[in-house]
Amino acid sequence: MAFVNWLKRRLVVIAGLLTLAYLLLPVVVVAVFSLNKPKGRFNYEWQEFSTDAWKDPCGVSGLCGSLSLSLRIALWATLGATVLGAMIAFALVRYRFRARSTVNSLVFLPMAMPEVVMAASLLTLFLNLGVQLGFWTILIAHVMFCLSFVVVAVKARVMSMDPRLEQAAQDLYAGPVQTFLRVTLPIAAPGIAAGALLAFALSFDDFIITNFNSGSTVTFPMFVWGSAQRGAPVQINVVGTAMFVVAVLLVLVSMAVGNRRERQKA
Repeated sequence: MAFVNWLKRRLVVIAGLLTLAYLLLPVVVVAVFSLNKPKGRFNYEWQEFSTDAWKDPCGVSGLCGSLSLSLRIALWATLGATVLGAMIAFALVRYRFRARSTVNSLVFLPMAMPEVVMAASLLTLFLNLGVQLGFWTILIAHVMFCLSFVVVAVKARVMSMDPRLEQAAQDLYAGPVQTFLRVTLPIAAPGIAAGALLAFALSFDDFIITNFNSGSTVTFPMFVWGSAQRGAPVQINVVGTAMFVVAVLLVLVSMAVGNRRERQKA
């Protein structure tokens, strides 16, 4: 009976830990097999402990080139989607115009639409316009499907803002630009940052839309897919593990900065 009562009190915590372990299990497998030395072409069975792949992550031809390309596309797509998405979010929340409800509905369309439909539609558009497939078509496609996620994230933040703060700034003779830079933008910054991070992750990770509109350009997800057909090298696991570690460190740093600011306010 005591064990049952203990289990009931901690059921939510146990369920959360089990869910977290389930989500992190693939990451653990990738990290473990980044230290493997396979005997054949496929890195699917543990053979021997080795750090050779970590010493030479660019040892596979084309890997670091595709990784660099994916990072560049993700950065530019994040910048474009964040700027456009933030402006659209402010317009939808702060202004009333004739097509506002229509635009509001269309924002969610790329999020609900299957990626293969958007990919085929964009490919048809580029081919009809005679645009050569490559870096720019991938970038345009990534900005397009990342835009909706940024708008949703920023819009939620802007809607929760207290308009009296901006009115107080105006009462203190702050102009529109000053009010935006010193009041509105700092308050909306967490939503903008969240949208930017989400856009970067979606852009870097995308395969379906990129595969349709890439031409002969090879991004990192496409390189991984192509390598899996012939035998995935250990260096792919190394890159995946390194990127996960970097992402976790960024989250920890942002949490530390946020906690420090909260303590300073207190």
